[in-house]
Amino acid sequence: MLQHPQVKGPGVGLLGFSKGGEMCLAMAAFLKNIMAVASLNAPVAITCIPLCYKDKIIPTLTLYEHKAKATNSKCLDYSDVLDDPFQAPGNQSLIPLDKAEAQFLFVLGQDDHVVKSEHYATEVCKLLQAQGKENFQILSYPGTGHCIDPPFFPLYRIGSHPVFHKRAVLGGELRAYSKAQVHAWSQIQAFFKKYLIVN
Repeated sequence: MLQHPQVKGPGVGLLGFSKGGEMCLAMAAFLKNIMAVASLNAPVAITCIPLCYKDKIIPTLTLYEHKAKATNSKCLDYSDVLDDPFQAPGNQSLIPLDKAEAQFLFVLGQDDHVVKSEHYATEVCKLLQAQGKENFQILSYPGTGHCIDPPFFPLYRIGSHPVFHKRAVLGGELRAYSKAQVHAWSQIQAFFKKYLIVN
């Protein structure tokens, strides 16, 4: 990426949603020249497929499909199907963000029914702070579900779970989601401008 003619450098920024956000966080932990990461409703631990980088292997959090809860709409709430990455044995899957040089922006919806993104972001920031790091900020949006898209995208409260391939509750309320889109997008742009543009 740094050799691309439209990349100014000296580093790059990453923006990822859900599993993509997880991969962006992992890249920041292991790769150089990643200056800023905006992570939207992403796990802070490895899920679904073990992460292998050089001689390091991070196992996945265990998934418990039977912990999915049925809702009135006959969809499933998957927010409780993963081990807690801040307690054993789930902590083996935690992404070592303390090794990262990047600045982190955690963008999360408080009505996320796929990932416990608020819990994950809050707890990982406590870990970073305990190690003397202040390279993070959290944007938290009430009434906003798993999907936080750019402004004016339609709200979809229900989707297909990417692992279980069943109808899943994504969460969110229209008015709150719409406001979050506009605010989050401007904040994400400001974050990248602050940490990526060298004068």
